[in-house]
Amino acid sequence: MEIRHIESGDNDRLVRFLERIPDADRTFFKEDVDDPQASHKWMQPGPGRTVAVEDGEVLGWLAVVPKPGWASHVGEVRLIVDPAQRGRGIGRALARRAVLEALDLGLEKMVVEVIAVQEPTIAMFRSLGFDPEALLTDHVRDRNGDLRDLMVLSHSVQEQWSSMIMAGIADDV
Repeated sequence: MEIRHIESGDNDRLVRFLERIPDADRTFFKEDVDDPQASHKWMQPGPGRTVAVEDGEVLGWLAVVPKPGWASHVGEVRLIVDPAQRGRGIGRALARRAVLEALDLGLEKMVVEVIAVQEPTIAMFRSLGFDPEALLTDHVRDRNGDLRDLMVLSHSVQEQWSSMIMAGIADDV
């Protein structure tokens, strides 16, 4: 498996990837990827936009999106893995890559917003050093109109990088 930045030739692969994501999972996307304008933006190459690819197919997608204005030192992590490929460590590998992307973007902190019932996703991010910062009750309305709680987890990028330098492993990354 290769983890790399999105390239202009990835559009067809990304369309096939999105087609494999069931409606139940799409309810947790911030953007409506069924809307052509939103999906076009979602697929664009750019800083912090990464895919996991194997045998010519996209298995996972990652974006580290810098926040505007007074939160410009913070990046939001967005990540999705093909349901048929879950359990292989792809999400974990992409989440680790998010730290490098955040450093490249000059960010100091990352946040990830997860629907509170997505316990395996929360556990994965917690195991990577993300800490819960907030639980927002009835904050998200899913595609069925039901309200869901949203968990916000955060991670200090600079703190982790400093620890890696002290441990002598920063050059291995």
